[in-house]
Amino acid sequence: MFIKQLSETLINQIAAGEVIERPASAAKELIENAIDAGATRIEVATAAGGKTLLRVIDNGCGMAPEDLELSIRRHCTSKLSETLFDIRSLGFRGEALPSIGSVAKLTITSRPTGATSGSEIAVVGGKVGSVRPAPSNPGTTVEVRDLFFATPARLKFLKTDKAETAAITEIVKRMAIAFPAIRFVLSGTDRSTLEFPSTGDDHLARIAQVLGADFRDNAIELDAEREGVALSGFAGLPTFNRGNSAHQYAFVNGRPVQDKQILSAIRGAYAETVPHGRYPVAVLSLKLDPALVDVNVHPAKSDVRFRDTQLVRGLIVGAIRQALQRDGDRAATTGAGGMLRAFRPGFSPPPSTTWTAATSPSRPLALPTSTVHGFAGTAPAYAAPSPSPSGFSEATQAAFASLAEPAARAEPAPGGNATVEALASYPLGAARAQVHANYIVAQTQDGLVIVDQHAAHERLVYEQMRKALTGRRLPSQGLLIPEIIDLPEEDCDRLMSHAEGLEQLGLAIERFGPGAIAVRETPAMLGEMDAVKLVRDLADEIAEWDTADRLSVKLEHVAATMACHGSVRSGRQLRVEEMNALLRQMEQTPGSGQCNHGRPTYVELKLSDIERLFGRS
Repeated sequence: MFIKQLSETLINQIAAGEVIERPASAAKELIENAIDAGATRIEVATAAGGKTLLRVIDNGCGMAPEDLELSIRRHCTSKLSETLFDIRSLGFRGEALPSIGSVAKLTITSRPTGATSGSEIAVVGGKVGSVRPAPSNPGTTVEVRDLFFATPARLKFLKTDKAETAAITEIVKRMAIAFPAIRFVLSGTDRSTLEFPSTGDDHLARIAQVLGADFRDNAIELDAEREGVALSGFAGLPTFNRGNSAHQYAFVNGRPVQDKQILSAIRGAYAETVPHGRYPVAVLSLKLDPALVDVNVHPAKSDVRFRDTQLVRGLIVGAIRQALQRDGDRAATTGAGGMLRAFRPGFSPPPSTTWTAATSPSRPLALPTSTVHGFAGTAPAYAAPSPSPSGFSEATQAAFASLAEPAARAEPAPGGNATVEALASYPLGAARAQVHANYIVAQTQDGLVIVDQHAAHERLVYEQMRKALTGRRLPSQGLLIPEIIDLPEEDCDRLMSHAEGLEQLGLAIERFGPGAIAVRETPAMLGEMDAVKLVRDLADEIAEWDTADRLSVKLEHVAATMACHGSVRSGRQLRVEEMNALLRQMEQTPGSGQCNHGRPTYVELKLSDIERLFGRS
């Protein structure tokens, strides 16, 4: 066997296998070049999903003939100094154009700002032509034809034209969100034209162009900073969710990334607020010193590595949760829209419709002289006594009982008599009716609210239990014989680095010689459990995510299930005082806009929406 130097064309084709995985990868690289060139208008045209044609036109600074010749050579770039610690551009490796030229038919036409004419260079399957004069508008046009014709094996691994077209569209959307001041146009024979006009500094307007107008009405602004890392962007309401994570966008120093640490933080921030199988909508932008983040992890530059991962994760989780507590309890506008669509002209209610508790259609509501306004404790006074939750051990119930606060008490309303008009000034209004023994209808100053009494009370009880789970060491049960678990040495080290936090949750572990962990105590509220499986799962989670959230998630799941069993049930008729008390406590409880399973607890209809149903507006 003899070692030999590979040809330049083969080297470029090998590099192309990493940089240019599909037409969308080429589109991403070319759009990044256009943005780095200072373009304010970028047009992308495709055919056959970018396989037969991919053209990117920009009005950036352009290139002179001598720069044009260097641009198709490997590791030639204008964006990098002598170090990788201060990367402030999207591109910097100098590999994209030569990689594309080695596997496709590449033509670059460019005219610098202030020049009277342009130049052109062509690369076909790695064979470079000479630079020649060519007519051109100011800026650069890059045309890629017959992608992977020089490496036909790669073509077999591409998806359908429709799938490749969708992938390019997604790239353009991410770039459009990151740079709202740039106008993007996407067109071609394989698609309908898509245009994102410039919105200047109005980032939310650009996001609404991409994610839809509903996002503007269902987004909460984020603005937080910790130890030199700044987070901005928008988080969607928990009830404004989607069927996959494609509507989660993350940017680091303006660079679109798909980082699993950031996605994990988003998932953690929305824990217990979004239904299983549903995903929140979020657009996050992180800004930090370039020296604190490595963007050179992979040639595609979509992965990043933070110097302090826990700092970034804590910032994201804390900022989103704080925003949800501040402004996340309002109902998603899409819920009201769906409800309006459910109404159809000509609908007649059946004669058996029952109205109870607060009022009847023919009689106005008469409120008592005092009204319940607030509670403190794990179970509001209006909750009906319920049997012990089935499926939970005595140890589990005792553990929660030891954390319980004093029983709730009803307090008289300040100011004596409370009228419907006075109660209607509250966000969730005054209770007016209970229908089907489960839904509370409340009147607000500008509309009405329909509340699912079981889902709402379930959330209130759960939040009290969560509060009991924090701020103190949770009760644990000692094992008569410690459980010894054999693990790789690196897993043992990872677990012990989180031992203090795990002990706060009731799981006491310690080293037991080389390659082993001893479990001496487990959380009491988990009852009988498989300690071996739990510890192994924790070790796997720490290895993948550098977090040990699995145990806290288990504990919160127990709390959520107990809250479900212990809350006021559907089918129970409530008194006026009880319904208004429920509404007031919902207003005071963070996260009450959705139940423990992520479903909305109430839907709001504005008076204008109701009037529109009857053609009054």
